[in-house]
Amino acid sequence: MSYIVTGLSPDPFLPLFGQSDAVLAERGVVRVRADAKPGYPCRITLEDAEPGETLLLLNHEDHAVATPYRNAYAIYVRESALAATRFEDALPPVFANRPIALRGYDGDGMLRGATLALAGDAEARIGELFARPDIAYIHAHNAAHGCFSARIDRG
Repeated sequence: MSYIVTGLSPDPFLPLFGQSDAVLAERGVVRVRADAKPGYPCRITLEDAEPGETLLLLNHEDHAVATPYRNAYAIYVRESALAATRFEDALPPVFANRPIALRGYDGDGMLRGATLALAGDAEARIGELFARPDIAYIHAHNAAHGCFSARIDRG
């Protein structure tokens, strides 16, 4: 089973990078400074930020579909992130040591299956979902906080 995990494109966030805190606040965005690692997972690079790095905490619509499963929630993006990271047949660092909720959707954006991946079994759970022909793609979410982590496509 081949799969691809892709970080978010930085393009929608680039106009926010470097803005003043006041301008960000007008848009409901908060600048934060990482004070620990792990703890501040960037959705572009799919890595936890290093202590001292700045990130933007913002609401992001990760599942923009015309179904009841449309979804938006808070995520972090590093202000220094300029390119989406892509992992082929490998898990990104942000999946390590976190329980990950995996949601399998069909081509119309309808939820068709879901599972919880615990330490060391994310690849097996991804494989189980993609073994089903009705699953077109998977969204990974941090199970505890609920925030979107990454999209997973068939390789």
